[in-house]
Amino acid sequence: MDSGALEAAVPAANSEAMRATRLPLHRTKVGMISLGCVKNLVDAEIMLGSVLQHGMEITSRVEDADVLVVNTCAFIDSAKEESIQAILEAHQQGGLKKRPQQKLIVSGCMSQRFSSELRGSLPEVDAFIGLDQVNELGAIVEHVVAGVGDCGDNFVTPRPSYIPDYDTPRFRLTPAHTAYVKIAEGCNHPCSFCVIPQMRGRHRSRSPSSVFAEIRGLVAEGVREINLISQDTTYYGMDLWTGKAGPRQPVDSLRGPTLATLLRKIQEIEGEFWVRLLYTHPAHWSKELIETIAQCDKVARYIDIPLQHIDDSVLRHMRRETSRAHIENLIEKLRAGIPGVALRTTFIVGFPGEREEQFETLLHFIERIRFERLGIFKYSREEGSRAANMPDQIPAKIKNVRYRMAMSIQQTIAQEIAREKIGGELKLLVDQPLTARTEADAPDVDARVILSKPAPVGEFIQQRIRGSRGYDLLA
Repeated sequence: MDSGALEAAVPAANSEAMRATRLPLHRTKVGMISLGCVKNLVDAEIMLGSVLQHGMEITSRVEDADVLVVNTCAFIDSAKEESIQAILEAHQQGGLKKRPQQKLIVSGCMSQRFSSELRGSLPEVDAFIGLDQVNELGAIVEHVVAGVGDCGDNFVTPRPSYIPDYDTPRFRLTPAHTAYVKIAEGCNHPCSFCVIPQMRGRHRSRSPSSVFAEIRGLVAEGVREINLISQDTTYYGMDLWTGKAGPRQPVDSLRGPTLATLLRKIQEIEGEFWVRLLYTHPAHWSKELIETIAQCDKVARYIDIPLQHIDDSVLRHMRRETSRAHIENLIEKLRAGIPGVALRTTFIVGFPGEREEQFETLLHFIERIRFERLGIFKYSREEGSRAANMPDQIPAKIKNVRYRMAMSIQQTIAQEIAREKIGGELKLLVDQPLTARTEADAPDVDARVILSKPAPVGEFIQQRIRGSRGYDLLA
């Protein structure tokens, strides 16, 4: 995703290690190309905040940048290929054609994981930075522009431990009315298909006061939609728990912060806004969390809960720490406990050893549960993951067929659910004069509502649904 709209920035922290390379006042222009997920987007916003604090300018034009940063993704092979292509194209469009002296910096997950290998294969790159350096970009840019280090400087540190605080420099790249708030970083899950823990480190939560302060500030700025993100949102706070309950001490007094307690605190913030939960793992849901969402009207009736599969054997090989019985019981509790909730999930097809009958089990599950929102991924063989070495890798042709079959079923379900909304009145958040979203739709990944008359961007409106078009509604 390109940098998009640029919003207000806040002061940044300096890197003591880089101050020695501080340049005289010079309006260095920095451009940013950010790829991948919204967690990467938040990192990009923090990097640009650091750039501004160091007295530099931000430009959205590649050819105008003195320094261009490509914030990479390495989640799956196609993302790595896209990142490499973006680096090479950035060098071609900027450095070779327009600004021969332009400097190129590579950041993000691919840099974090493969910087040593990339340094030898991409001589075009002037510096590589990792996840621990996102709040130091301004100082690193000064270092690179001054020509202090060697070509291809590698600032990446292994096993990242950084987590942003609420006053971390940030230059928002989202529309003014919506924001992503990263409440934790890293992941402790052992999923066999995934290498995110190797790139982003162990799970580490921000303090509740830090998250609360950031959200309160965003709402005061006029933000109407807060999207809580991390690798596993439902694990939030558990790494901060200390102590053990004794005979006279209730467990809750020693347990520490949870997502539920955080949501109840956010509910107290004055103003009209939605809080949306993204990336919740099915293993960590609790009765307390379900009751909290039901009782807090500022928490969107929308649950993003990636399930990945439903067959027990496949789930075990995926090392998902859950089972079909647990998943079905949880879905029943979510729908009974949170009236009107919209469930969004993702599944992986073509996982090593996935037999035809196991895939059919997944299809029947999708048909029966009727998820309001659903995405399908074709399994990607990730270097360094357990699943990459598993036997019975599925051919791409079979993956493609299974992908199309699953998405065809979901397309029918989604269109039926959309038609059921016709005639009702819904609360909408306006993204563009003629485009809005319902509570059941997260930014960029879900459906839209097409408006017949322009409405004020960034405001909530009530509209009667008069029709549907594919996945989208008409109001």
